[in-house]
Amino acid sequence: MGTSFNEQFDQHGHWRREFALRLKLLSEWLKDHDLLDSAVEERLRRLETQMRSDKVMVAFVAEFSRGKSELINAIFFAGYKRRIMPASAGRTTMCPTELGYDGDVPPCLRLLPIETRLQPQALMEWRAVPEKWTRVDLDVNDPAQLAKAFEKVAEIRHVTKEEAKALGFWHDDAPTENPMVNSQGLVEIPRWRHALINIAHPLLKQGLVILDTPGLNAIGAEPELTVNLIPQAHAVVFILAADTGVTKSDLSIWREHLITEADNIESRLVVLNKIDTMWDSLSTPVQVQAQIDRQRATSAEILGLPKEQVIPVSAQKGLVAKVNDDAQLLQASQLPVLERALSQGVMGQRQRILRAAVSGGIGELRTEAGRAIHIRRRDLAEQMQELKGLRGKNTSVIKHMRARIEQEQGDFDVSGARIHAVRSVHLKLLREVFVLLGTATLKTEMAELTTALRQPGIKLGVKKAYAATFERMRSGLRTAQSTSAEIQTMLTGTFRQLNAEYGFSLQAPREPDLERFIRDLDLVERSHNQYLGIGNAFRLAQPEFADRLVRALATRLRTVYESALGEVELWNKSAAAQLDAQLRERRRNFGRRIEAIERIQQAASGLDDRITEIATQEHALDQLDLKLTELTGHLIDIPEGAPPAEPALQPA
Repeated sequence: MGTSFNEQFDQHGHWRREFALRLKLLSEWLKDHDLLDSAVEERLRRLETQMRSDKVMVAFVAEFSRGKSELINAIFFAGYKRRIMPASAGRTTMCPTELGYDGDVPPCLRLLPIETRLQPQALMEWRAVPEKWTRVDLDVNDPAQLAKAFEKVAEIRHVTKEEAKALGFWHDDAPTENPMVNSQGLVEIPRWRHALINIAHPLLKQGLVILDTPGLNAIGAEPELTVNLIPQAHAVVFILAADTGVTKSDLSIWREHLITEADNIESRLVVLNKIDTMWDSLSTPVQVQAQIDRQRATSAEILGLPKEQVIPVSAQKGLVAKVNDDAQLLQASQLPVLERALSQGVMGQRQRILRAAVSGGIGELRTEAGRAIHIRRRDLAEQMQELKGLRGKNTSVIKHMRARIEQEQGDFDVSGARIHAVRSVHLKLLREVFVLLGTATLKTEMAELTTALRQPGIKLGVKKAYAATFERMRSGLRTAQSTSAEIQTMLTGTFRQLNAEYGFSLQAPREPDLERFIRDLDLVERSHNQYLGIGNAFRLAQPEFADRLVRALATRLRTVYESALGEVELWNKSAAAQLDAQLRERRRNFGRRIEAIERIQQAASGLDDRITEIATQEHALDQLDLKLTELTGHLIDIPEGAPPAEPALQPA
C-alpha cells in the first residue's frame, strides 16, 4: 500500500530527533576543543531552533457540510476508535481551529471570544494574552471527554443585525452571503473567533499542526486566516462533495483564497469526498467508477488542476473501516490513496526543503569551525620552521630571535587600533542596514498604509495603496542589499590587506541574499491582492476591518523582516568572529613562540623537545579536522526513518 501520511510523518519525526541528538554531540565536542566561537555558536543555535520548532501545517478548507471534520477524524484520530472532532450533519466547525502540541502547556482547548473582533488587536497579539481565552482542560486518555470538549468549536450565538454587522458577519450590500436569521430576527454567528487545541497526539508532538477552517463567510471575515495562516500552510486540502462537484461557493473559496503560485501547485490537494453517495446498488461497480471519474475530471478542469490532484474519497467509510479494522472497506473508501498523496507530496516536499536548509547550514558551520583548525595548523607550521632554523645556532642568535618576536608582538599590538577603526566603519554602514530592516521602519509603513486606507473614497484605490506600500518596502530591501554589497567589498579589501600584512587567512563570509526576502514580499502581496477583489469591497469599506487587515499583514511582514535582519546579523557575526579568532590565535602564537625560546635558552634539549611537541600537535590537529568532517557528515547523512542514535555514538 506504500507509506501512509502518519507513517511518513513518524519517519520525519525520527529524523528530526536523530539530528537534534547529533547536533548536541557536535556542540559539546566543539566546546571541548575550543572551536565554538560566536559565529559557530550562532549557526548551531539556528540549526537547533530550526529543527526543534519546525512545524508542518496542513490546512483543511471547505464550505459547510463537505465532510471536512470527518476527514480529519479518519486521517488523524481513527486510533481513538471513535469520532473526536464534531462531525454530525449540518454546520460543525464554526471557528478556525488549530490542533498542535506545546509541551509547556497542559492539554487543553482554548477559545477566543468572538467579541474580540470589536478590538483592533491582530489574532497573533491575542495569543500572547492567555487570560482572554476560555480554557477547557483535556484528558487525552478519555476519548469521550475529548469529543465532548471539542464540540465547543461548533457553538453559536444569536445576535441582532447591528451586532452581527459590527462583528463582520452581516453586510447589507451582499444579502446572499449573510448568515441565517431566526424567527425573532436574530442572526446566527459563531460563539468563538479562534480555537487552539493542545494535545499530545503522536503526530502533533512531532510538529504537525492541523488547521481546520469553517466555511466561506467565516474565512472572509477573518483577515488573519486568509493572509497569514492559509498562505503559510505547507499543504492545503480542499474538500468538495462528490455528489455536487464544484459549487459556486466552492469556486469562490478556491479563487479568492487558495489559488497559489504555479510552482507550488503540489501543495494543493482537492478531495472529492462522500463518494459512498454514488455507491448505487442499481449501478454496476464499473458504472459507479465511471461516474466518479467524470466528476473528478470535471472538478479538476474547473479548478485548473491536474486530475491526479483531485482524489475521490469516502472519509466516513474510511473512518468506519479503520475503527472496525475492515481492510476491504478501507480500500473501497480510497482513504489510503489520499494518505499516500499527503505523505509523498506534503512530507516529501517538506523534507526536501528542510534537508537542503540543514545541509547548507552544516556546510557553513563546518567552514567556520575548520577555519580555526587551519589557523592553528598554519601557526604551528610557522613555529616549526622558525625552530628548525635555530638548530646549531649560538646563544646570541637565539637571543636575537627572541628580540625579533617581541618586536613583532609590539607592532601587532599597535595595529589593533587600526583594525578597530576599520571595524567601526563597517558597523556604521551596518547600522544603516539595521534601520532599513528594523521594526520602526515596518511600523512606519503600516501606519502610512492605515492612513491611506482611511481616506474618503479610497476604496476604489485600495490595491493602489497596497501596491505603493509594497513597492516602498521592496525599495528599502534593495537599498539594504546595495549597502550590504558595499560592506562586502570593503570587507573583502580589508581582509586581503590584513592577510598580506599579518599572514592571516581571513575570508569574507558569503554576503546575505536579501533578494529572497523581496520574493517573500511578492508572495505576501499576491496572497493579499486576492483578498482585495470586488467580493470584499464592502468589507474593506469598514475602517475596523481595514485596520484588522493591516494588522494581520504586519504580523506576516514582521516575520519576513526579522528573518532578513537575522541573515545580516549572522553575516556580521561571522566576519567579526573570524577576525577575533585570528587576533586571539596570533596573540597565543606570540606567547608560545616566546615560551619556546625561553625553554631553548634554559636547556640544550629544549629545541628538539619543542619540535617533537609541535609535530605531535600537528598530528592532533589532523585528527581534529577528520573528526569535524565525520561529525558534520553524520548530520547531513542521517537516513529517513533512522531511530535516534544510542549514547554510545558520543564522539571521542
